[in-house]
Amino acid sequence: MAKKVVAAYKAAGETKGVTKVIRMVRSQKSGAYEFKEDFILNDKVKDFLADQKK
Repeated sequence: MAKKVVAAYKAAGETKGVTKVIRMVRSQKSGAYEFKEDFILNDKVKDFLADQKK
């Protein structure tokens, strides 16, 4: 699925302004860790990482 998202950004010409962020989230059901991938604008990366530390 990530390839489709990247392909969509390339078609629009916006690849340089986007960062892929991978975060580790604990599952409510099993307690195991899951990895969530998001594409965030470069301007909002610092805010996103600051929110994750809380």
